[in-house]
Amino acid sequence: MSLDVAVLLVIHRRSTATRRVFEAIAQAQPRRLFIAADGPATADDRRACDETRAAVEHITWPCEVSRDYRDGNLGLNQRMVSALDWVFGEADEAVVLEDDCLPHPDFFRFCSEMLGRYRDDTRILHVSGECYRLQRADLSSYFFSKYPLAWGWASWRRAWSRFDRRMTSWPQVRAQPGVHSLFESEDERAYWMSTFDQMYRAQSAGKDFPWDYSWYHACMWSGLSIHPAVNLVANIGSGALASHTHDLGELSNRPTGRLEDPLRHPDRVVRDRQADLDTFDHRFPGALLRRQRSVAHQIGRPTRWVSRFFRRLSGGSH
Repeated sequence: MSLDVAVLLVIHRRSTATRRVFEAIAQAQPRRLFIAADGPATADDRRACDETRAAVEHITWPCEVSRDYRDGNLGLNQRMVSALDWVFGEADEAVVLEDDCLPHPDFFRFCSEMLGRYRDDTRILHVSGECYRLQRADLSSYFFSKYPLAWGWASWRRAWSRFDRRMTSWPQVRAQPGVHSLFESEDERAYWMSTFDQMYRAQSAGKDFPWDYSWYHACMWSGLSIHPAVNLVANIGSGALASHTHDLGELSNRPTGRLEDPLRHPDRVVRDRQADLDTFDHRFPGALLRRQRSVAHQIGRPTRWVSRFFRRLSGGSH
């Protein structure tokens, strides 16, 4: 296999996880590989960063390699945004993996075919490698969602151009009469409206917040994402070296599976609303919020919305 689509790998200080992800990339043999590395935050980090960079040093297949290695520490969010600006400045489309996102071999074939098929379809902004749908509704190999899940994904320069780190359009989006129709339940609506409110206030105050909330904001209101019918990426980043995902629970090392070849395409470009509910339940705190409310009802206390509860599950774990 020789992958025509560019691949971006973002690394930091976890050599063991990075080596596993790099081995998966090597099997796909991309013709263009971009490697972005953050620098050490402390003197103690230097050795770990050096070992991680050494893990991706030797390219054993014909490949054009570009590296952006930082001496100082940018932090997860600034490093991710700068790396994505870099790769989409150089390539029209790209596959994106962080050092804790281990792809199934079919992930690369899936991303490549989706990028080609929907290259000029401006309704589609994102291709994810994740799947949380509980039941396969039909024989299609993928479905459409509002969620641009980012543990292994792909996109186009045309879509990334919509990214606005500061979420400047959020007040206008929030005021639109139909904004609530995007959500399938009151829990989902309340969670996301509250979360985007918090992220907007954070950026207005000059505080750091997860980069992918800005990407969610860019995609959810103006387009669709593609999810495979089976999960194609396992997050292997839970642990002490992670920035956010110290304990992923059941989301850690989720099983991956094969996709049929050739892929079966859906008849229509229509969002799978039930799949989005499943995603909210199992990737976000939907199921937890229902249990929380049920307990509160049983003991006669009001439910509190805690929209930051699952912030650790959003984005990479750097």
